[in-house]
Amino acid sequence: MEKIFDGKRNAKLGTKLRPAVVTVQTKKRMTEVTKIFEKNGWEYKIEQDNKKPEDITDLELLLNPPKTKFAEKEIGRNDPCHCGSGKKYKKCCL
Repeated sequence: MEKIFDGKRNAKLGTKLRPAVVTVQTKKRMTEVTKIFEKNGWEYKIEQDNKKPEDITDLELLLNPPKTKFAEKEIGRNDPCHCGSGKKYKKCCL
């Protein structure tokens, strides 16, 4: 898969450039979702349609942002061995 940079930056979800898009089925649910968006100050577009299934994935992403993952540091060949022998890793447990 080849990525080509087109010069455009991805806007943050919930801003004027990239509002959150939500589909709900009832007016009651529409008011509930609207209150959540306005409370947090996010930009949004809500569509009410009884025939389409409810889709609130953008709202869920805004409420529960993905956590940053950190990689564990790998032991280098010349680092002290983790077994406690005092030798270099390459001479002990490699």
